[in-house]
Amino acid sequence: MSALKSLERYYPILDSHFQSFCASHGIFTAEDFLTHDLYVLAASAEQQPTAERLKEGIAQVLSIIDEWHRPWLNGMELLEDAERNKHVLSTGIEGIDLILGGGLCQGQLTEVVGTSSSGKTQVCLRMAANVAKNHTGKVIYIDTGNSFSPQRIESFVARNSDPIYIQARSNIIQKVMSNIVYHSVFDIFAMFDVLHQLENNLTSQVLKEDCKVLLLIIDSISSLITPVLGGSGSQGHALMTTAGVLLKKLAHEHNIVLLVTNHMVGGEGSNLKPALGETWKSIPHVRLRLSRNNGSNVCNLSVLKHPAIASSLAATFTID
Repeated sequence: MSALKSLERYYPILDSHFQSFCASHGIFTAEDFLTHDLYVLAASAEQQPTAERLKEGIAQVLSIIDEWHRPWLNGMELLEDAERNKHVLSTGIEGIDLILGGGLCQGQLTEVVGTSSSGKTQVCLRMAANVAKNHTGKVIYIDTGNSFSPQRIESFVARNSDPIYIQARSNIIQKVMSNIVYHSVFDIFAMFDVLHQLENNLTSQVLKEDCKVLLLIIDSISSLITPVLGGSGSQGHALMTTAGVLLKKLAHEHNIVLLVTNHMVGGEGSNLKPALGETWKSIPHVRLRLSRNNGSNVCNLSVLKHPAIASSLAATFTID
C-alpha cells in the first residue's frame, strides 16, 4: 500500500493537514491504519478544529484499503500461481543454489544475516550480476552503506574464458550494468519513498518484458530500521512492521525475488543473534546465516528458516 503523501494527488482530502494529524499518531501509510485503534483515532480527530474533514479523510483511507483488499484464494489457486509465476532465480553461487534447490524463489523475502565481513554484500552483488546477466528484466539495488561496487559486478560478469564470450564481453557488461537500477538510501523514510514509487510504477502501467523487476536487494535493512527502534514508543516498531508488509506485498503481487541483509547483535551469554528482534523474525519467508573466519575466503551458510527446507542444512562456498 502507498504512503499517505503519495495518495494526496488522487484524493485531495488526504492533504498535508491530514498527514500531519496521522503522523502525530505514528501513521504514515495506509497499512498503519490496520495496526491502530480507529475508535481512538476518531476520538482524537473529534478534538480538532477540523474534526469533520479529518474524519472524512479517515473514511477515505479505509475506503482505499477496502478497494485494495483481495478475496481469499483457495489452495488450488495458490498452487497454480506458484507454478506459473513463482520461479526460482539462481544466486550465481553454486553452494547456495545447491542447498536451496536452485536459488531464491520469486514472491518470497529472503534475509541473509551475519556479522561484519561475513560475505553478505558479496552474495548481494553476485546475485545482482547473475540475474542482470542471464535474465530479461531489472534488478533494483538499494544500498544503505555505500557498499555497492560496480567494479565487483564487472569482475563477476567477466569470469568467462569462452572465446565467443570474450568477443561479446563489452556488450554483456553494458547489458548487466543497464539492468541494475541503483539507489543510495540512508534512512527508512527515503526507503519508503523508493518502494512506493516502485509500487506505483508496477501497478499503474503494464511494463515491457525488459522493464519488469525480477530482483530487489536492500543491503542492509537493519541499518535503516535500527535507528527508529530506540525509545519506549511504538512508532519504530510500527514503521518496521509497515516495511515488512510492504516488501512482502511487492514480492508476492509482482513476482519479485526480495533479498535483504541483516547484522548480528549480542544475545544471551556470548551468543550472537540476528538484529531487529522477535517482531521482525516472523517477516522473512527465508532466513540464512553466513559466517566466515578472519582472513578466509570460505563462507559457511546455514538455513535458519525456510518453508520447504530443513533448518539443519548447511553448505560452504568461496568468495573472492
